Amino acid sequence: MNPNQIVPADQVLPGKLIVIPLMGKPIFPGIFTPLLLADKRDINIIEKVQAGDSFIGLLLTKTTEIDNPNPEDMHLIGTVAKIVKKINLPDGGINIFISTIKRFKVKKFLHTEYPFIVAVQYLEDTNFDSDEVKALTRSLLGEMKQISENNPLFSEEMRLNMVNIDQPGKIADFITSILNIKREEQQNILETPDVRQRMEKVLIFIKKEHELLKIQKKLQKEINEKISKSQREYYLKEELKAIKKELGMAVDSKSSEYNRLKEELKKLKLTGEVKEQAENELEKFSLMDPNSSEFIVTRNYLETIVSLPWQDPPAKKLDIRQAQKILDDDHYGLEDVKERILEYLAVREIKKDTKGSILCLVGPPGVGKTSVGKSIARALNRKFFRFSVGGMRDEAEIKGHRRTYVGAMPGKILQGLKIVKVINPVFMIDEIDKLGASYQGDPSSALLEVLDPEQNVEFRDHYLDLPFDVSHILFITTANTLDTIPAPLLDRMEVIRLSGYIDQEKVIIARRYLIPKSMNRNGLKKGDVKYYKKTLMTIAVKYAREAGLRDYEKALDRIHRKIARKSITGKINFPVKIEPENLQEYLGKPLFYEDRYKKIVKPGMAIGLAWTSLGGAILTVEAVSNPGKEGFKLTGQMGDVMQESANIAYTYVRHIASGFNIGPDYFSNNMIHLHIPAGATPKDGPSAGITMASTLLSLATARKIKNSLAMTGELSLIGRVLPIGGLKEKVIAARRNNIKEIILPEQNRRDLEDIPEHIKKGITFHLVSDMSQVIERIF
Repeated sequence: MNPNQIVPADQVLPGKLIVIPLMGKPIFPGIFTPLLLADKRDINIIEKVQAGDSFIGLLLTKTTEIDNPNPEDMHLIGTVAKIVKKINLPDGGINIFISTIKRFKVKKFLHTEYPFIVAVQYLEDTNFDSDEVKALTRSLLGEMKQISENNPLFSEEMRLNMVNIDQPGKIADFITSILNIKREEQQNILETPDVRQRMEKVLIFIKKEHELLKIQKKLQKEINEKISKSQREYYLKEELKAIKKELGMAVDSKSSEYNRLKEELKKLKLTGEVKEQAENELEKFSLMDPNSSEFIVTRNYLETIVSLPWQDPPAKKLDIRQAQKILDDDHYGLEDVKERILEYLAVREIKKDTKGSILCLVGPPGVGKTSVGKSIARALNRKFFRFSVGGMRDEAEIKGHRRTYVGAMPGKILQGLKIVKVINPVFMIDEIDKLGASYQGDPSSALLEVLDPEQNVEFRDHYLDLPFDVSHILFITTANTLDTIPAPLLDRMEVIRLSGYIDQEKVIIARRYLIPKSMNRNGLKKGDVKYYKKTLMTIAVKYAREAGLRDYEKALDRIHRKIARKSITGKINFPVKIEPENLQEYLGKPLFYEDRYKKIVKPGMAIGLAWTSLGGAILTVEAVSNPGKEGFKLTGQMGDVMQESANIAYTYVRHIASGFNIGPDYFSNNMIHLHIPAGATPKDGPSAGITMASTLLSLATARKIKNSLAMTGELSLIGRVLPIGGLKEKVIAARRNNIKEIILPEQNRRDLEDIPEHIKKGITFHLVSDMSQVIERIF
């Protein structure tokens, strides 16, 4: 055989190969590459191979987590390589340079333990000479050119190698070896002898790589833009600092904050402890790092100091006539409140000071307590601030949190002063009777200092912890009842009662205030709706019988809403006249009818007067006797005091029974049952004493009490009639229910004289001091 004759590779390559397992990625044919080996068994294999024909087989393991692979742990298609050079490394490992030649397939493992020896079949490329393969080759080279231009990891040598490869299959193998794809995907390419299929698979991977590069390029661009923007801002800020330094201005935000706070503190002209504390905090602020948490706390504290009104208010000339006009314009009636405010103004004018006062407006819902507060502020020409303490359980709401807590802030008093920015506003504290108490403290106790004229000159909020004079504030508190207000707190306030309104007053208030307000709220113009006086009276009697005006206003709103709706659909012509006869069309059936159960229809019935937090009310006391064992039974949800009062009435009537021809066996042979409707409504208090005694006497004597007569008064065991409270509300309730005569204690004469004449008009009052006087008038 001629030594220069070219021999086919499969005739030269050995039929058996010693295998090196690859843990990383497969190595493709046609590549010259180094291979680092550290395992002593692999080093021994290389030395043994070099002694022979220098050919080795490279098979990829199925996973990277196998230290000692078995034949079943390796793929069966790999690459044959010739060892070109070996370099020994200082750590005992070796670095070999190999030239990969061809794919092979394992036919059989001849040795199943290290060193692995396999019988192989060499695989030839197929389907490599078609127009499709040529087109795919161009596509591959074109795509790789774009990728290599945008990827700095591609060296010039790689680009040249790729262009100089003349076989399509080798081009696909070379590109796969340099693409960043998974080892399983590279092994799949290695196991594809069909060149066309191999190139199609590689083209898909190149497309994916191309998309990733686009995304990477976009992200890189965004990052570079952000970096350049931040660098530009940094340079501009540095330039600005330099310019400010040259002009003698504050260089950074901290300095400008410090200068601003210093100027504002200087304007306040503080003295004593307040000045010393503010200066200390400002000095501390100047030394702080702006990034520290304490910096924000101190800045907020200084901001609070500079935002509070520390200076005494300037003296203002008060026009009492103008104030009275404003109060009269805003509210009908309420003479007690108006008189007290005008007295306050007169004293302020004489003394020439601006000290506040503490008023407590008590009355049922809807009588105008909150709106009176706003009207007072308007009459005094002062700022108004309102907050509700209903349900408040934390005293820190009033006195603030200590600065040691995260998110600490001043209490409601200082917050209000920060908002109104004057030292002498009108503060309305709503629902003071509904204050709560909990483990977090008692807000009512915290209010003691605020509402005490002797203490509030130096009120200390927990947050501010500096004496602040709140004595210039006019405090107005509101409540529905005084029973739940703690006695020490009540002692600090001047109580003004706002009783409910009688029907005639409701009609006047509706005409002057409620109707214009409701029409405006519902989009109607003045003159669109006309009310007759009788209509307004019917609303008061049949739809809004409560002490206040909320239900009355709701009724007007319902009427105006229905009119507004009809005007949209064109079913109505203006002006609309509201008459008593067509009220049901707008308000439905009446909510209140003539209370037959409150009429006296037989002996053993009497009408009493009661007071509730919702205003006055009338109640009917009923009694019946049943023959049988002696006894006295009470029903109608009576409280302890009322039950005691009923027992006193029973004992008193038994005591005087002989004077009214009632036999001694009447009480011993009858079970007497006394009931006060409605059964579901709790009742208490001693003021129904004479009413219950009159009921029992009427029952025992079988004489009917006068129908339009009501009574109120506490009864003592020996027959004295003692004073009661809430007389005005009770008289209003009696007038609302067409009562013509009222029996009341003589000791309430002063309270009766205080009630306006228009409320008492049409009612005869009998003042009594003993139960015998009551008995003279009831039959």
